[in-house]
Amino acid sequence: MQHDARGETPPRAGGRLIYLMGPSGSGKDSIIDQARPALQALGVVVVRRVITRSAEAVGEAAHSVSLQQFQALREQGGFALDWQANGLSYGIPVEMDRWLAAGQWVVVNGSRANLPQARSRYPHLLPVLISVSAAVLARRLKDRGRESAEEIEARLARNALVSAGLGADVHDLDNSTSLADAAQRLLDILREAGLPTQKA
Repeated sequence: MQHDARGETPPRAGGRLIYLMGPSGSGKDSIIDQARPALQALGVVVVRRVITRSAEAVGEAAHSVSLQQFQALREQGGFALDWQANGLSYGIPVEMDRWLAAGQWVVVNGSRANLPQARSRYPHLLPVLISVSAAVLARRLKDRGRESAEEIEARLARNALVSAGLGADVHDLDNSTSLADAAQRLLDILREAGLPTQKA
Protein backbone atom coordinates (compact mmCIF):
# COMPACT_ATOMS: atom_id res chain seq x y z
CA MET A 1 0.00 0.00 0.00
CA GLN A 2 1.27 3.47 -0.84
CA HIS A 3 2.42 5.59 2.09
CA ASP A 4 -0.27 8.01 3.24
CA ALA A 5 1.52 11.29 3.96
CA ARG A 6 -1.54 13.38 4.75
CA GLY A 7 -0.64 13.60 8.41
CA GLU A 8 2.78 15.07 7.65
CA THR A 9 3.82 18.60 6.75
CA PRO A 10 5.57 18.61 3.35
CA PRO A 11 8.83 20.57 3.02
CA ARG A 12 8.29 24.08 1.73
CA ALA A 13 11.42 24.19 -0.45
CA GLY A 14 10.46 27.46 -2.12
CA GLY A 15 7.14 26.26 -3.51
CA ARG A 16 3.80 27.63 -2.39
CA LEU A 17 0.24 26.36 -2.45
CA ILE A 18 -2.33 28.82 -3.83
CA TYR A 19 -5.62 27.73 -2.30
CA LEU A 20 -8.62 29.10 -4.19
CA MET A 21 -12.00 28.99 -2.46
CA GLY A 22 -15.48 30.24 -3.14
CA PRO A 23 -19.11 29.20 -3.31
CA SER A 24 -20.37 27.05 -6.13
CA GLY A 25 -21.13 29.41 -8.99
CA SER A 26 -18.51 31.99 -8.01
CA GLY A 27 -16.43 31.16 -11.08
CA LYS A 28 -13.32 29.50 -9.65
CA ASP A 29 -12.81 27.24 -12.67
CA SER A 30 -13.56 30.04 -15.13
CA ILE A 31 -10.98 32.29 -13.48
CA ILE A 32 -8.40 29.50 -13.52
CA ASP A 33 -9.06 28.85 -17.21
CA GLN A 34 -8.83 32.57 -18.01
CA ALA A 35 -5.54 32.91 -16.13
CA ARG A 36 -4.11 29.54 -17.22
CA PRO A 37 -1.86 30.80 -20.08
CA ALA A 38 -0.30 33.46 -17.84
CA LEU A 39 0.07 31.00 -14.95
CA GLN A 40 1.78 28.46 -17.19
CA ALA A 41 4.12 31.15 -18.53
CA LEU A 42 5.13 31.85 -14.92
CA GLY A 43 5.71 28.17 -14.18
CA VAL A 44 2.65 27.81 -11.94
CA VAL A 45 1.08 24.34 -11.90
CA VAL A 46 -2.72 24.07 -11.96
CA VAL A 47 -3.80 20.84 -10.27
CA ARG A 48 -6.59 18.76 -11.78
CA ARG A 49 -8.95 17.60 -9.03
CA VAL A 50 -10.37 14.10 -8.68
CA ILE A 51 -14.12 14.17 -8.16
CA THR A 52 -16.95 11.66 -7.89
CA ARG A 53 -19.11 13.52 -10.39
CA SER A 54 -20.18 11.88 -13.64
CA ALA A 55 -17.77 12.52 -16.51
CA GLU A 56 -20.76 13.73 -18.51
CA ALA A 57 -21.60 16.47 -16.01
CA VAL A 58 -21.02 20.05 -17.09
CA GLY A 59 -18.28 21.79 -15.13
CA GLU A 60 -14.56 21.75 -14.50
CA ALA A 61 -12.17 19.46 -16.35
CA ALA A 62 -11.73 17.26 -13.29
CA HIS A 63 -10.77 13.60 -13.32
CA SER A 64 -14.09 11.85 -12.65
CA VAL A 65 -14.09 8.54 -10.78
CA SER A 66 -16.63 6.31 -9.08
CA LEU A 67 -17.03 6.46 -5.30
CA GLN A 68 -15.34 3.05 -5.03
CA GLN A 69 -12.38 4.26 -7.11
CA PHE A 70 -12.13 7.41 -5.00
CA GLN A 71 -12.11 5.44 -1.76
CA ALA A 72 -9.42 3.12 -3.11
CA LEU A 73 -7.24 6.08 -4.11
CA ARG A 74 -7.70 7.61 -0.68
CA GLU A 75 -6.79 4.38 1.13
CA GLN A 76 -3.66 4.09 -1.04
CA GLY A 77 -2.50 7.58 -0.04
CA GLY A 78 -3.26 9.03 -3.46
CA PHE A 79 -4.51 12.38 -2.16
CA ALA A 80 -2.66 15.24 -0.53
CA LEU A 81 -6.02 16.71 0.50
CA ASP A 82 -9.56 15.39 0.24
CA TRP A 83 -13.02 16.38 1.43
CA GLN A 84 -16.75 15.90 0.89
CA ALA A 85 -19.21 18.61 -0.16
CA ASN A 86 -22.68 18.67 -1.68
CA GLY A 87 -22.83 14.89 -1.81
CA LEU A 88 -19.55 14.56 -3.75
CA SER A 89 -16.00 13.60 -2.83
CA TYR A 90 -13.05 15.73 -3.93
CA GLY A 91 -9.34 14.92 -3.90
CA ILE A 92 -6.10 16.74 -4.71
CA PRO A 93 -3.52 14.26 -6.10
CA VAL A 94 -0.50 13.69 -3.88
CA GLU A 95 1.76 14.56 -6.85
CA MET A 96 1.21 18.15 -5.74
CA ASP A 97 3.73 17.62 -2.95
CA ARG A 98 6.44 16.76 -5.47
CA TRP A 99 5.82 20.00 -7.36
CA LEU A 100 5.90 22.03 -4.16
CA ALA A 101 9.10 20.33 -3.02
CA ALA A 102 10.65 21.22 -6.39
CA GLY A 103 9.96 24.90 -5.67
CA GLN A 104 6.93 25.36 -7.90
CA TRP A 105 3.85 27.37 -7.02
CA VAL A 106 0.69 25.27 -7.30
CA VAL A 107 -2.95 26.33 -7.72
CA VAL A 108 -5.76 24.16 -6.36
CA ASN A 109 -9.52 24.60 -6.44
CA GLY A 110 -10.19 24.05 -2.76
CA SER A 111 -13.03 24.19 -0.26
CA ARG A 112 -13.73 26.82 2.36
CA ALA A 113 -14.80 24.16 4.87
CA ASN A 114 -11.54 22.27 4.24
CA LEU A 115 -9.30 25.30 4.78
CA PRO A 116 -8.31 24.27 8.36
CA GLN A 117 -7.08 20.89 7.09
CA ALA A 118 -5.18 22.58 4.28
CA ARG A 119 -3.64 25.15 6.66
CA SER A 120 -2.54 22.38 9.02
CA ARG A 121 -0.68 20.53 6.29
CA TYR A 122 0.52 23.57 4.31
CA PRO A 123 1.09 26.38 6.86
CA HIS A 124 2.47 28.75 4.21
CA LEU A 125 -0.43 28.39 1.76
CA LEU A 126 -1.85 31.49 0.11
CA PRO A 127 -5.64 31.52 0.64
CA VAL A 128 -7.72 33.35 -1.98
CA LEU A 129 -11.49 33.69 -1.63
CA ILE A 130 -13.49 34.20 -4.83
CA SER A 131 -16.51 36.34 -4.02
CA VAL A 132 -19.46 37.66 -5.97
CA SER A 133 -22.50 39.69 -5.00
CA ALA A 134 -25.52 37.68 -3.82
CA ALA A 135 -27.51 38.82 -6.86
CA VAL A 136 -24.81 37.72 -9.33
CA LEU A 137 -24.33 34.40 -7.55
CA ALA A 138 -28.08 33.70 -7.55
CA ARG A 139 -28.27 34.42 -11.28
CA ARG A 140 -25.30 32.17 -12.07
CA LEU A 141 -26.72 29.31 -10.03
CA LYS A 142 -30.10 29.69 -11.74
CA ASP A 143 -28.49 29.78 -15.21
CA ARG A 144 -26.49 26.65 -14.38
CA GLY A 145 -29.74 24.78 -13.81
CA ARG A 146 -28.51 22.21 -11.28
CA GLU A 147 -30.65 23.29 -8.33
CA SER A 148 -34.20 24.36 -7.55
CA ALA A 149 -35.07 27.88 -6.42
CA GLU A 150 -35.34 26.63 -2.82
CA GLU A 151 -31.96 24.93 -3.01
CA ILE A 152 -30.38 28.09 -4.40
CA GLU A 153 -31.81 30.17 -1.54
CA ALA A 154 -30.46 27.66 0.99
CA ARG A 155 -27.05 27.72 -0.71
CA LEU A 156 -26.91 31.53 -0.59
CA ALA A 157 -27.72 31.47 3.13
CA ARG A 158 -24.99 28.89 3.81
CA ASN A 159 -22.53 30.91 1.73
CA ALA A 160 -22.89 33.94 3.98
CA LEU A 161 -22.14 31.82 7.05
CA VAL A 162 -19.26 29.74 5.66
CA SER A 163 -17.34 32.70 4.26
CA ALA A 164 -17.28 34.46 7.63
CA GLY A 165 -14.24 34.03 9.85
CA LEU A 166 -11.86 32.41 7.36
CA GLY A 167 -8.91 34.45 8.59
CA ALA A 168 -7.28 37.85 8.18
CA ASP A 169 -4.73 36.49 5.70
CA VAL A 170 -7.38 35.50 3.15
CA HIS A 171 -7.18 37.55 -0.06
CA ASP A 172 -10.56 38.55 -1.48
CA LEU A 173 -10.99 38.33 -5.24
CA ASP A 174 -14.21 39.88 -6.54
CA ASN A 175 -15.60 38.12 -9.62
CA SER A 176 -18.76 40.18 -10.02
CA THR A 177 -17.55 41.92 -13.18
CA SER A 178 -15.49 40.37 -15.99
CA LEU A 179 -13.35 37.23 -16.10
CA ALA A 180 -10.47 39.23 -17.53
CA ASP A 181 -10.52 41.55 -14.50
CA ALA A 182 -10.75 38.63 -12.07
CA ALA A 183 -7.90 36.72 -13.73
CA GLN A 184 -5.70 39.83 -13.67
CA ARG A 185 -6.47 40.36 -9.99
CA LEU A 186 -5.46 36.75 -9.27
CA LEU A 187 -2.14 37.32 -11.02
CA ASP A 188 -1.67 40.56 -9.08
CA ILE A 189 -2.29 38.74 -5.77
CA LEU A 190 0.30 36.11 -6.64
CA ARG A 191 2.91 38.69 -7.65
CA GLU A 192 2.26 40.68 -4.47
CA ALA A 193 2.81 37.44 -2.52
CA GLY A 194 6.22 36.98 -4.12
CA LEU A 195 5.65 34.82 -7.20
CA PRO A 196 8.67 35.29 -9.50
CA THR A 197 7.72 37.20 -12.64
CA GLN A 198 9.81 34.86 -14.77
CA LYS A 199 10.40 31.12 -14.64
CA ALA A 200 13.74 30.12 -13.14
